[in-house]
Amino acid sequence: MIHMAITGPPRASSPDRTTLPGPWVEGVSLILGPLLLLAGVLARIEANDFFPGQLAAYAAQPGRMALSYGLFATGTVLLWPAATSLSRRIGVSHPGWARWGITLVVLGLSGRVFHAGVSHLAFQMVDTLGLEAAQKAVSDTYGAFHVFKAVNVFIMTGWIVLAVGAFRARALGAGPAGITRCAALALAAGLPLGVLKGSGDPISLAALLGLALALVPLGVAVLKEAPLPRWWAVALTVALIPVAFFLGVSG
Repeated sequence: MIHMAITGPPRASSPDRTTLPGPWVEGVSLILGPLLLLAGVLARIEANDFFPGQLAAYAAQPGRMALSYGLFATGTVLLWPAATSLSRRIGVSHPGWARWGITLVVLGLSGRVFHAGVSHLAFQMVDTLGLEAAQKAVSDTYGAFHVFKAVNVFIMTGWIVLAVGAFRARALGAGPAGITRCAALALAAGLPLGVLKGSGDPISLAALLGLALALVPLGVAVLKEAPLPRWWAVALTVALIPVAFFLGVSG
């Protein structure tokens, strides 16, 4: 008699070296992504939320504003591995919610990265043209069409879909704690979108705190479950980061 072993899908909590981008990238992103976003907003919290005030703040303190927007952009990029990790846990029992959630979230993050690039260009206009000319240029072109307008709605709705999927799959825990974290994740939909948005209002801070409450504990759990990385992989990563930064700046 031939015995056939039938195995089900791997548990959501089981680390797997074959998943991409991998538990260490995902775990670090789950922790750093929300925290960098929050740090970026707190660094410019005293500036007016809209573009004239943001440009004026840059003219007065360019280093602080450049750091603020840099932190926010970096946190935005790191959210895609973070969302991927969460969607994989959702997909074990609710693959439809996982697919829609991760697709909408990543499309929305792409829109935020585009906004970050336009904001960076606007700051360079302050340096080259002066504050008044830069404010006028941004004012005259603020509503210009671009293809990423199509993803603006996903910036808000993606996190809600992912939160509902996480609730249905108990991906952020069961009971009151899990429900609270899912609700906190949905608050990320309240973070303002667009070019040169200060995002320092109470709603924005609540959205970012909710994102941190939902994702940071998951990141800690992912790193605890992850197999130890090989020493050469750690050394290569540490070496590549400054090299890549140097090549990017010099290129």
